Amino acid sequence: MLGTQLCCIHGNASLKFCNLFLFICTTVSHIFEIKGGNGELCARCESNAAGTQNEQASQWLLEQDMLGRNALFFACIAGHDEIVKELVKNGANVKQKTARGYSPLHCSAAWGQLEVLKALVDLGSDIMAVNFLGEKACDIASRYNKTECSDFLTWAEAKLSLKAYILLIQQTMADPEKIPGKLRKDQKLQINSACKTKSEWLEYTKNPSTQDFMEQKQQLEATVQGIFAKLNTPRAENVKPKP
Repeated sequence: MLGTQLCCIHGNASLKFCNLFLFICTTVSHIFEIKGGNGELCARCESNAAGTQNEQASQWLLEQDMLGRNALFFACIAGHDEIVKELVKNGANVKQKTARGYSPLHCSAAWGQLEVLKALVDLGSDIMAVNFLGEKACDIASRYNKTECSDFLTWAEAKLSLKAYILLIQQTMADPEKIPGKLRKDQKLQINSACKTKSEWLEYTKNPSTQDFMEQKQQLEATVQGIFAKLNTPRAENVKPKP
């Protein structure tokens, strides 16, 4: 089924694409069966307890074409998010790259496969990874005018940026040598409280927008940087008057 669908996409494809379709059929279809057309997947390696079957499944997962793409890449290109999840469950690496630095996330973005992108992000894909041209998946989506994918990846980057900044400040507070001065007790409490508030916002806020993430990060930055700036400013009572 998967090979047939992809052949329809490429209609008058060259021999290169024909070989590509053959590769897809001999990897993905070897590992999975689609039951009754309802998308329910069954991993053959799970239906048979024999060690030989598991070894064969692992080999199919690792097999690559001339560009370094394996079954996971082709499932991403075809837009089969459920197959992607099963492949990863059975050992496929979402952070794998081709010789030119393209990841499954890049390929999904180029083909406009939004649901696959969402699955890959949930599975731990590196949304900041770049190819040999220095392009992130978001850049690829923009280049090919895949607006929904570009918007989603921009949203995911904003979310990641907020999470990363919270973690950075928490790690800084845990290591006094990283703090640019000596904090008072009330200042420590203020920074820790601000980080906790933003973490809870991340966890409980429903359907936040890209702008929401950006504003939350800006608020936290303003709090932290404002306090750190005071550490380098001498208090008025400690400043000796000029003679």
